[in-house]
Amino acid sequence: MSEQPKRPAPGAEPAPPAPPAPERRATLVAAEHLAVGYSAAPVLQEVEFQLRAGERIGVLGPNGGGKTTLFRALLGELKPLAGELRVAVRAGTVPQTERSRLDFPVSALDVALMGAIAGRPWWQRPGRRERAAAHAALRRVGLDGLHDRSFGELSGGQRQRVLVARALVQDARVVLLDEPFTGLDNVSTARLEQLLDELAQEGRGVLIATHDVEQARAWDRVLCLNRRQIAFGPPAQTLSLEVLASTYGGSIVTLEERDGERLAILPPHHHHHDH
Repeated sequence: MSEQPKRPAPGAEPAPPAPPAPERRATLVAAEHLAVGYSAAPVLQEVEFQLRAGERIGVLGPNGGGKTTLFRALLGELKPLAGELRVAVRAGTVPQTERSRLDFPVSALDVALMGAIAGRPWWQRPGRRERAAAHAALRRVGLDGLHDRSFGELSGGQRQRVLVARALVQDARVVLLDEPFTGLDNVSTARLEQLLDELAQEGRGVLIATHDVEQARAWDRVLCLNRRQIAFGPPAQTLSLEVLASTYGGSIVTLEERDGERLAILPPHHHHHDH
């Protein structure tokens, strides 16, 4: 006799549907033979990758390796110099909080509302609908109770989540994060990681520029860049010592062998902003 599906207990919430298999998820971003840069000089070339709905992709690379240039292309700020880049949905960016003005007199709600201003005429101020969307976005990231708090008074982790809320107000289905964990303590890091997991479970695509190789191993795929694409694929198969050496120009320090695998770290000078 075939086993009958289990029914939830009375009063219990039904289990959320299982996410679709990766091959059936919608492709949100696709790059083919992509080269991008400024004027006629490519900063990044030979890029081929796909971002599917529900995926978290870590983007690894040294300073000047092309991570920020790729993000600008995904936002439509740079046109391909060669190849093709297809972005099927709206993309929004979450910049580093340490590069934000912290002395400017704006509240958390004001910053979230900035997501509703993009593309609007300068004289058209956000209305009731936009304010409701900003409150909903702050609630989504767990910060609606701090909506009137000055942005500069918030902790680094809270500011990062406010900037995620700004992207949600834009209805970004592709969320681009530029080294979002820089300067965060362990508690804030765990909260932000959980939020990114939840955004992916909602069907958004998440691209995270990072130098943290060990953290990237927990995500779905990794894209390694150093002026060109070095590798793309699942972390377990992709993040070999050889790939990391090519990505970071050989500036890898081998620590030890654990379970038959050589572990490596990056020198401190790689933990700065990419151009």
